Amino acid sequence: MFAHPHLFKSNAVVVAISLVAISIGLQPIAHADDWSGWMGDSRDGVYREEGIIDQIPDAGLTVLWRTPIAGGYAGPSVVDNRVFVFDYEKQSGEAFNSPNERASVTGKERLTALDAATGQVIWQHEYECAYSISYPAGPRCTPTVDGDRVYSLGSEGDLHCVDVKTGEVVWSKSLKKDFGATVAIWGYASHPLVAGDLLYTMVGGEGQGIVAFDKLTGEVRWKALSTPPGYCAPTIIEFGGRLQLIAFNPTGVDALDPLTGESFWHVDLSPMFEMSIARPMLEGDMLYASGIRNEAVMIKLDAQSPGASELWRGERDTAVYCSNSTPMFVDGVIYGTDCNTGNMIAVDAKTSDRLWTSFLPTRPDEKRFVKHGTAFITRIGDTDRYLLFSEIGDLIMARLTRSGYEELGRYHAIEPTGEAFGRDVVWTHPAYANRTAYIRNDREIIAVSLSAAKD
Repeated sequence: MFAHPHLFKSNAVVVAISLVAISIGLQPIAHADDWSGWMGDSRDGVYREEGIIDQIPDAGLTVLWRTPIAGGYAGPSVVDNRVFVFDYEKQSGEAFNSPNERASVTGKERLTALDAATGQVIWQHEYECAYSISYPAGPRCTPTVDGDRVYSLGSEGDLHCVDVKTGEVVWSKSLKKDFGATVAIWGYASHPLVAGDLLYTMVGGEGQGIVAFDKLTGEVRWKALSTPPGYCAPTIIEFGGRLQLIAFNPTGVDALDPLTGESFWHVDLSPMFEMSIARPMLEGDMLYASGIRNEAVMIKLDAQSPGASELWRGERDTAVYCSNSTPMFVDGVIYGTDCNTGNMIAVDAKTSDRLWTSFLPTRPDEKRFVKHGTAFITRIGDTDRYLLFSEIGDLIMARLTRSGYEELGRYHAIEPTGEAFGRDVVWTHPAYANRTAYIRNDREIIAVSLSAAKD
């Protein structure tokens, strides 16, 4: 493990100040109206804005604007009345989806800033980028906005920091060229995390499974872990009065010191095909990590060490095995869409027992097995109401509780323009801000009003 000397040349007061800065950056915002990156400002999948509808009316919702874009799985982010969307304009080559074969295409990755009120383009940063990955529709990582900068990580490992107002490049790195990293078959998917003065992302390779950069300069502060990159974004949790950087990778779940990369603990978890994707979710002293097939573990945290131990592991017909959608963990229940069966499953967090299942959030017309059936789950404040975005393009409001699933309306917002396992899908997480849902597919991004106020 490498640690930058500047992290240690100062006294403990500086370290404490840095930890406070990181902690402040992770605090939930009471009435947030921004969505500064993947899973929101606090990266917890909670939408905290007031003044939105209590249910989706039968008459549907109002589309405020539509703007043409190109391909990608990256969800939008929204800050200060600007929407940032990351896409791929393919120029040549045959794009195809295969779990075992890489497609070779050429084109441009493009980070675009739009006016949140009108959808008009403000600026666009683009660069040539040849793809050699499976599912080559476009970027996977939601742009991360921090102050006057926005960070993007492309499918082939191109990491850019650009000016929010102008789109001018401040600094950039190539994870392939600068680190000799091997791009995973489905490309880089680790949404960059900014906390304090550091930017974290999974890189992959000997001693550099995860790397912390100076967010202002791109200078490497530290490297840690000898693992492939996987596809999961790093997150920071606070437990027992201490911050822990959680890195779910193809070998397991690791907790590190956010400032130095020092290892706190490791729990083995090895999903098939290195598919560490869904973010491990925390409630109380329990952390749930899920992979595909029957790979899942409930981790019990120890505040004294810090340390961790296994509470239970998933077995056939227990737990929920999430793939490209992160579950929610609320009031002792885990809600997630299962990659094996394709339906939503509620699980008792203490026992791993399944409480109920439903195909309504994913494939309501078919109500049958569908491989990697997906719905992106967002909790509305501290309520039992949720916004679900299904792979068929429906925006759903529903009440999720231990006792069952209650739908509070749905609206077919956008067409599924992607392909997976022979069916049409849209696999991108919306952004929620300005009492609006910002939703994209491979052809357009739209703004759908969620405001309870009448026009």
